[in-house]
Amino acid sequence: MDDLTNYRALSFDVYGTLIDWEAGIAAVLSEWAARNGAALDDEALLLAYADHEAAVEREFPGLAYAEVLQSAFRRTADTLGLAATDDDVQRLGRSVPDWPAFADTQEALARLGRRYRLIILSNVHREGVAGSIARMGVEFDRVLTAQDIGSYKPAQRNFAALRDSLPELDIEPQQLLHVAQSLFHDHVPGKAAGLDTVWINRRHDRPGWGATPDPGVAVTPDLEFPSLAAFADAVDEAFAASASR
Repeated sequence: MDDLTNYRALSFDVYGTLIDWEAGIAAVLSEWAARNGAALDDEALLLAYADHEAAVEREFPGLAYAEVLQSAFRRTADTLGLAATDDDVQRLGRSVPDWPAFADTQEALARLGRRYRLIILSNVHREGVAGSIARMGVEFDRVLTAQDIGSYKPAQRNFAALRDSLPELDIEPQQLLHVAQSLFHDHVPGKAAGLDTVWINRRHDRPGWGATPDPGVAVTPDLEFPSLAAFADAVDEAFAASASR
C-alpha cells in the first residue's frame, strides 16, 4: 500500500461503516420477535437475517432497498417460524433514515474531508442514503447507490461504476482508497476490482459476522482499524509526518 498521503479520494460503504445498520435492523426485529414470544437476542436475529438480504439483492438486483428489506424480513420470519404482518415488514423498509450513525462518524469524516474527496458507494436506495447523509451532517463529493447502478454489492458492476465516476473528480484509480466494514460486500469485490482497501472492523470486539454474510473466501484488506476515528488518526499522523520531512 502507498503512503496514505498519496491518495486523493476515499470511497465509503455507508451501512456498517458510517451508519450502524445492525442497530437499526435489530431495533425492528427485536421488537417484532418479542411480540411473537421468541427469546432471540439481537445477534441471533441478525444471523438469521443476513443471508436472506444478500440473497434478495442477488436475485432481484433492480429492487429498491426498502423492498429488499421487506422481502428479507419475510424470509427471516419463515426461517424462524414466526408470523410477520405487512405492517411489520413495512416498518423495517421505512426505517433506514432512522438508523443511527456511529459515535465517531461525523467528526472522523470531517477530518478526512480536509484531506480527501469523499465518495459514497452504497447498497441503499437514494431516499435512505439522503436521510443518512442528513444525519451525518457531512457533504460528499459523489453519491452512488444501488438504485443508480441497478445492482447490489458485491457485484462487480458496482465497483465498475465507482471507477467510471472518478474522471469527473479528476481522480485516478490508484489515488482512490475504499473504506468499508463488510468483507463480503466490499473487500472481496473491491480487491478483485484492483482497489486498495481499508477495513473498519466495527465488530472487532464481537464474534461472528452479524448482519453481514460470511465472505466465504480469504481476503486481506490493505489496512485495518477498529473504528473510523482510528483511521482518521492514522491519516492525520501520515500527513503530519509528510509535512515534517
